[in-house]
Amino acid sequence: MRFEWGPTGAQRLAPHVSCVVIVDVLSFTTAVTVAVDAGTCVFPYRWRDETAAVFAAQHEASLAVGRRATSAATPWSLSPAALRGAPFTPRLVLPSPNGSAIAASAGGTPVVAGALRNATAVGNWLARHGYGTPDRPVALIAAGERWPDDSLRPALEDLIGSGAVVTALRDHVGDVLSPEAAVAASAFHATRDVGAAVAGSASGRELTEGGFAQDVAIATERDASATVPVLTEGAFRDGADGRPDPMRG
Repeated sequence: MRFEWGPTGAQRLAPHVSCVVIVDVLSFTTAVTVAVDAGTCVFPYRWRDETAAVFAAQHEASLAVGRRATSAATPWSLSPAALRGAPFTPRLVLPSPNGSAIAASAGGTPVVAGALRNATAVGNWLARHGYGTPDRPVALIAAGERWPDDSLRPALEDLIGSGAVVTALRDHVGDVLSPEAAVAASAFHATRDVGAAVAGSASGRELTEGGFAQDVAIATERDASATVPVLTEGAFRDGADGRPDPMRG
């Protein structure tokens, strides 16, 4: 198991592993788990601009808007709380400059969405499909956030979330960890109160102060979800229901 940050980390590791797990706790992969829990197929899209609407129309999908741009006509957004309260839609385009960019950076390598909500389910799924071994290595890619100059800001919540997935998979395959993955697992184990740590992190405080404390609460629902969103034919769908491993067909 290996661990890196952001789209560049995904680009570097994807050619050398058999599966990429994206971890963007606040909030892309948490939002994906909430949507997939409800039976929605989620199409990641890298840009939040006018091209997103075109992309959604091409895929006959609803379009998620910015957290503060929701309305009765467009109730879906990157906010997990908004998604949980919105009407069901079978297909949703979810623009995200972090999580969606990482999905695009993985090339043809299978991609899974991991979060604190489904860390154990993801670890179990990876082990069941033979990932996390020397022959089928896994890369955990923490999304992080962005500074005003668009450079990567490592995010505590994604380090902890990645560590939770690493720990769940390690329970099946043993200590086949890179030093970076081992440190992520150690960060998770050293965090006595994960909910408090995420809420008190820079990202958590920013969301809470902006009026989105419920998004932080949903993001820290430890192992509340048994879904494993797997990127299949351009959309995240639940891979935990018996569908085949996309690498094996």
